[in-house]
Amino acid sequence: MTTPRDLLIVAMDTAPVRTVERGDLSLVLAGAEAIDLLEGRAVTLRGDRLVPGYRPAIADRLLDEAASSLVMEEPYESVGDWLWRRGRGLSEAYLAAFEKEGQLIRQRRRRWMFFRTSEMVLVDSPERREVAHRWAADEPVLAALAEAAGIRDRRTEGPAGPDGAVSAVLIAVDEALAELAVERQRRARRRDQAAVDNVRRGY
Repeated sequence: MTTPRDLLIVAMDTAPVRTVERGDLSLVLAGAEAIDLLEGRAVTLRGDRLVPGYRPAIADRLLDEAASSLVMEEPYESVGDWLWRRGRGLSEAYLAAFEKEGQLIRQRRRRWMFFRTSEMVLVDSPERREVAHRWAADEPVLAALAEAAGIRDRRTEGPAGPDGAVSAVLIAVDEALAELAVERQRRARRRDQAAVDNVRRGY
């Protein structure tokens, strides 16, 4: 299992503290991939740049795809740019992989707030149970990613979170999510203004 897969299982098994938007989840999944690549030494962090390193064999197809998509030439790519590029549609890619692998089944009633067009639930599996144990143990990286995605509230106190390169990635994830929230607000204001203008014109 990889951290992005763990996070998606947590997202589907846990009642979120707010609606988990697909765009938010995609950015956080990209951050989870970056963390796994850092821990696997496939990439290192130089300032805010992801510098490709040792290229290990990666069994997970999506994580291997992530490693293959790293920018290989200087000045390389910032963590923020990686999140936006790699995160585009990433939640859908992971959901499709889960469904193809038989880890998701369809049911009639809707359960998960971030599924807007389909009703799918996880099957019982050893992987799911293993993630549940890690979640119950409050594993710091998984907890921090879940907090960023809105799956759980942020802790005001408690054990220290990740530091070093992992912390830098988590900060970049928070910044990207804040940017996305601002962009959503701008779009909403433009829609509201357009509606007001239409009313004034008699539409």
